Amino acid sequence: MVLPLALLFLLKLTTQLINMANRSSGKFAQAISDRSGQAFPYREMVREWNGAWVHTSEYEPKQPQLNPRPHSADAQALAHARPDRVEPPVLILLPSNPFQTIIYSGTTYINVYSPNNDRSTGNIVRFYGATSPTGYLTIPTFDGVSDISNSSGFTISLGQINSSGVVTGATTADALTNPINYFYFQSTDNATTGGIYGGGNACSAGPVTLQG
Repeated sequence: MVLPLALLFLLKLTTQLINMANRSSGKFAQAISDRSGQAFPYREMVREWNGAWVHTSEYEPKQPQLNPRPHSADAQALAHARPDRVEPPVLILLPSNPFQTIIYSGTTYINVYSPNNDRSTGNIVRFYGATSPTGYLTIPTFDGVSDISNSSGFTISLGQINSSGVVTGATTADALTNPINYFYFQSTDNATTGGIYGGGNACSAGPVTLQG
């Protein structure tokens, strides 16, 4: 015999009511938290999204990142965009009297004081004197050296050379020489004394050819 659907519903509802009637109201009961293992008043317990039975003081909402929202791809670049240009080398202003003559084994070297110069051994550097209405002045002669303003520039080496040929301050590995503040080059002239500072004020170092 097939029971009508309404009768089946009533039977199911009656069963649920009977089960509820057989349970305690929980007024004085305690429950054990699935998270901390501590006992709390039963009526203060709640169910978390993951099914854990915890006290209200321990309740944690579901982390939004567990259900990330879909995102579309980033928009394309603006119209009429241009690639980033490569900045041309520029002049670096040097301190007052930044050049020092060094005579080692019959050859004249010029130490250049250029704080935190960020240069590399093998770079070609040209030196310019102070500016004038007509351009850059020639760096004045000192200690018999007059070629510092050579238009072809000089191939440099990092560090500071002395009259014994010892080079110091050529590496950033030593905290005392980091950053590198000196570089040197070989002059085509012969210094008279050595150990003489010169160049004057407002000298600068930069590329062989300046770009506008």
